[in-house]
Amino acid sequence: MLSLSGFLLFAMHQPVPGYALLAASLVLAALVDRALFRDLILIAAGILVISAVPITTDVSTSHMLVMGSAMILAVGVPYAVSRWVTGEHAIVFPVMTGNKWTRGEKLYLPVVVVLGYAVLPVYMVRTGVYQNWPAVHDPDGIIRLFIGTNALGIWDELFFICTAFTLFRRHMPDWQANLLQAVLFTSFLWELGFRAWAPLFIFPFALLQARIFTVTKSLSYIVAVHLLFDFVLFLVLLHAHNREWFDIFLY
Repeated sequence: MLSLSGFLLFAMHQPVPGYALLAASLVLAALVDRALFRDLILIAAGILVISAVPITTDVSTSHMLVMGSAMILAVGVPYAVSRWVTGEHAIVFPVMTGNKWTRGEKLYLPVVVVLGYAVLPVYMVRTGVYQNWPAVHDPDGIIRLFIGTNALGIWDELFFICTAFTLFRRHMPDWQANLLQAVLFTSFLWELGFRAWAPLFIFPFALLQARIFTVTKSLSYIVAVHLLFDFVLFLVLLHAHNREWFDIFLY
């Protein structure tokens, strides 16, 4: 019910049934298990905060400040409550794990770039979805677009993986928790502008990111994966709006 509320709020733009379902999920959780209620209310808090602001690809300074503040609160409030109010410290952001990346993990990074190169130009240009992002031509706009795409990529991992997935899996098998966070992950990116057939690659990507996090227990690694994919996205967006720029893509 909680994940479905995110789908209604972000993907379907149905605030009344979305918030009603979110509230009902918390009431039911409170009746079923107090620990489940405590964890679901943390995820719900993040959903409420981020759904309260316009979720767009606008890279104006004013919008970036508003959306950026909401993103910080959506991650910071659940973390602070878990860390200092309930004292469980269930949410962690493992950056400096002390573990070296394996050979397989290192080899996967260029694979991500190749996959992004193969999928993103075809998806963005052929569907016209790139028009959901602003056309930037000047250095200032390019810098803000770069910051925006990277900030969103990092936030995705902080909230959907380190927060939602982590809290879900405290009460259910990993595969179920993974499916629930992937619904939220995909719904949010749909609202952000990834329309058309984007869920066909975003949903598996979300599932894979959570699985990689389970194995590596490393936020820094899944962020590296995400930012490499987003760097290709950044170049594709520049090219799509300025076809003579980075004319290296096949679509």
